[in-house]
Amino acid sequence: MTLTKRIIPCLDVKNGRVVKGLNFASIKDAGDPIELATKYSNEGADELVFLDITASDEQRKTLKDLVRDVASVIDIPFTVGGGVKSLDDARNILLNGADKVGINTGAIKNPAVITELMELFGRQCIVVAIDAKRNYELKDDVNIFSENNKEFWFEVFIYGGKEGTGLDVIQWAKKAEKLGAGEILLTSIDKDGTKDGYDILLTSKIVKSLSIPVIASGGCGKPDDMVEIFQKSNVDAALAASIFHYDTHGVTGVKKFLKEKKIPVRL
Repeated sequence: MTLTKRIIPCLDVKNGRVVKGLNFASIKDAGDPIELATKYSNEGADELVFLDITASDEQRKTLKDLVRDVASVIDIPFTVGGGVKSLDDARNILLNGADKVGINTGAIKNPAVITELMELFGRQCIVVAIDAKRNYELKDDVNIFSENNKEFWFEVFIYGGKEGTGLDVIQWAKKAEKLGAGEILLTSIDKDGTKDGYDILLTSKIVKSLSIPVIASGGCGKPDDMVEIFQKSNVDAALAASIFHYDTHGVTGVKKFLKEKKIPVRL
């Protein structure tokens, strides 16, 4: 039996509004989270991701009232991340209606928290979000890639893409899986907001390195980009924001297009 591929709209939230940026910067408004969540749920999105993108950077908790309001208008699996550092943070998110918890900066700062979360809530609830970017300053003990005659490695970033960690993305993804991650949400900072397609190289390498599901994120500008990432990497899900927020394409239309291109999706 072929597993269907999931299509996941993403709400990046700042100050209670959905926003969209370019390479994790130059943020602009994209709408009301509750209105958008309702729309995507009704259109047949497989899941919804809500990321409070400045929570870690601003050293505060996720906006739990807003999480509860969004959860109340949807009937699809709901992942929430932003500012999660502890079991209490995760419990708050789950008690307010989320089905899964996304953790990024908190997991890098304290990797043991992944195992603690997994043991308490179950592996299926734990999504480790990884933001990665090409680094052309080569060093030992990293996976080196080549593109356009340039060599580089993929570095993991935290605090909403503001701070490099020196960690190699493949090594960190494998460690996260070993510690108890049930899924990886992989975002290419290089591709974020560019609308010129997902990072095929990054995504395919991560998918091949892991045995847990991977969600591709960053760069989707049209339905063809989703077709390409599914055809060229064995990724489990494609996450997108811009193409859905600005009414360029509806979730239903995108899924019908994917079906025509022989990508297995649930209509």
